[in-house]
Amino acid sequence: MAKTAKTENTAEIAAFDAAAATDQFRAFTEKGIEQSSQAYAKLKDNTETAQKAIEESFETAKSVSNEWSMKAISAMRANADASFDHLEALAGVTTLSNLVELQTAFARKQAEVAADQVKEMQAASTKAFEDVFKPVKEVYSKAISDIKAA
Repeated sequence: MAKTAKTENTAEIAAFDAAAATDQFRAFTEKGIEQSSQAYAKLKDNTETAQKAIEESFETAKSVSNEWSMKAISAMRANADASFDHLEALAGVTTLSNLVELQTAFARKQAEVAADQVKEMQAASTKAFEDVFKPVKEVYSKAISDIKAA
């Protein structure tokens, strides 16, 4: 009988190093905690910035609302004064042609005044809208820029 050569196929298995695994796990966990802390800090900062912008918008809205109301009251007062002046002028009318002339002039003048008042109120409203939303718009634009940069 012939003797066959016996070959051994052995694979070397690396020894498990518990200390190295623990160190790697600790490093991985610490990195995760650090990243979470940074993300939380950034989120907190962005939330505070947004809150400040909203508070600023509310304060601006309050101020602008008061200004707009004062403009409206001023316009109503001017219209009332013009109407009373017109009534006084009408009381002194002696002829029909004088009445028609006075009424036509008053109507023309009031139409011009009303057009000017509408323009003024429209401009005030546009400015108010821009002023109220300016802080929020700035925060939003910054957030979009930060997202694009990341």
